[in-house]
Formats: sequence, structure tokens, C-alpha cells
Amino acid sequence: MNRNDIQSYAGSTGAVLIGAALALAGSQGSVAAFGGVPLFAVCVAVVFLIQWVAYVPSALAKTEKYYDLTGSLTFAVVTLTALFAAGRYDAQSLLVAGLVLTWAVRLGTFLFGRVRRAGEDRRFREIKRSASRFLLAWTLQGLWVSVTAAAALAAITARKPGEPGALGVVGAGVWALGFGIEAVADMQKRRFAADPANRSRFIATGLWSLSRHPNYFGEILVWIGVALIAFPSLEGWALVTLISPVFVTVLLTRISGVPLLERAADEKWGGQEDYEAYKRSTPVLIPKLRSR
Repeated sequence: MNRNDIQSYAGSTGAVLIGAALALAGSQGSVAAFGGVPLFAVCVAVVFLIQWVAYVPSALAKTEKYYDLTGSLTFAVVTLTALFAAGRYDAQSLLVAGLVLTWAVRLGTFLFGRVRRAGEDRRFREIKRSASRFLLAWTLQGLWVSVTAAAALAAITARKPGEPGALGVVGAGVWALGFGIEAVADMQKRRFAADPANRSRFIATGLWSLSRHPNYFGEILVWIGVALIAFPSLEGWALVTLISPVFVTVLLTRISGVPLLERAADEKWGGQEDYEAYKRSTPVLIPKLRSR
């Protein structure tokens, strides 16, 4: 076992420990299921288990084609597991579950279609050649799903359902705005990329004229909305699950989203007058109110 393998396995272990800590915190106030184990903790375990099961055939075939699809399906599976196992179909639980499922189905369909058209996900070109690094990627996806969906799962599995109320209405509105922005931005970029005339160009039209990453802005709003709806059901340590939108924001703006794409864009179009002008006049994330 070389140094890279040790680091990868250590990373996977760390991700599982963080997931376990989240499961412990989010379980306060959770209904019990499966031998008295808190349902929230069961849901977190299910999330990681799905990733590891999917990892095995993917590693054997050295393919990443089902990575994003598995992540999105995991959101759907764990949300339905929480809803049916809790057996409580109040307005808040149904609303939260419906919003998460809608987001997961759209994103999963979009990402799977993108990988099929491209033939590969370039992020995994080197990673999938190493069993330990590939396992780390799948385990980190489990952590991503667990933390991102944490507030929603905590609300659905809570012993005391919360009334959506005014906060729920605001949350649903924020979610709808974010979902619309993310879906439209993805559609606009897909159509732009499908045009052969745009093969060597960057997109600066539609929502992309207002923000360099409008899809990420939309996704952040989606999880802020879910957290707002979930809030009335949370108590004690379960309030930790409100980290969900914070985690999504940090992940997209500081780790895997914006930094990687900005670096790739700079390498491809950096120095071009139109691209540099676009960067100067267009915010990285939060859209400006009017097009340039």
C-alpha cells in the first residue's frame, strides 16, 4: 500500500466519522425505527451504503458514468425511506420530501444525460484508475448527500412535526426561485454547448449574462429554502442539520464548483478581450439586476 492509498483510505474514514457525528446530532428528536435506532441515523447509513454498493461494479468496470446519477438517486431513495418509515404524512414532511425529490430527479436526469453525451466525466480520468481514490470519491459523495439533505431528513423524521406557516411559505418561494434559476441556467448552457458554432466560445447570454455561475446560485437557494421549511421541526442538536445550505455554499464557492470552473475557463479563454470584459462586468455568483 503506497502513500496515496493510505491518504485516500484515511480520507474515506474521516468522511464516515463526520457522517457518524452528523447522524448522532441529527438523531435528537428523531422517531425510532429498526430496533429502536433513530430513523435519521438509519437514513445516513443508507446513504453511505448505497455509494459503496454502487462503487463495486463501477470500480470493476473503471467507469464513472453512474456516479452523478447514483448521487441524485440516493437523495430520492433516502427521502422516500425517511417519509415512509416515519409514517407521518403531515404538510411539512410532504412539502419537504416533494421539493427534494423534484430537485433530485431533474438534476440526476440532467447530469446523467451530460455524461452520456460527453462520453466521460473528466474529473475521474485519473481517479478511477486507483481503487482507493475512487472509493474516496464515492464515500465523499455519501457525505455530500448526507450533509446536504440533513435538514430535510431531520424534519421528515422528527417526532414532532412542524407547521410550515409563514416561514414555510417563504422557504417554498426561495426554493422555487432557486430551482427555476438552476434549471433554466442548465438548459441554456446545454443548448449553447450543443451548437457547433459555439465550440470554442464561452456562454455569456441568458442568465449567464447576469452571473458567471447562475446554476450554482440557484442550487444554493434551493437548500436555503428547504432549511427554512424544515426549521420549525428542529430542536436541540438537530439544529446542526441547518448547516446544509452553508455546506452547499462553501462546497460550490470554495472547493469543487466555482474554483475549478473558473480555473478551467481562465486556462481556455484567459487573455481574450471579450472574456476578460465578461469577467470584469459579470459577478461570479449572485446575479446582477440587469444584463450588461
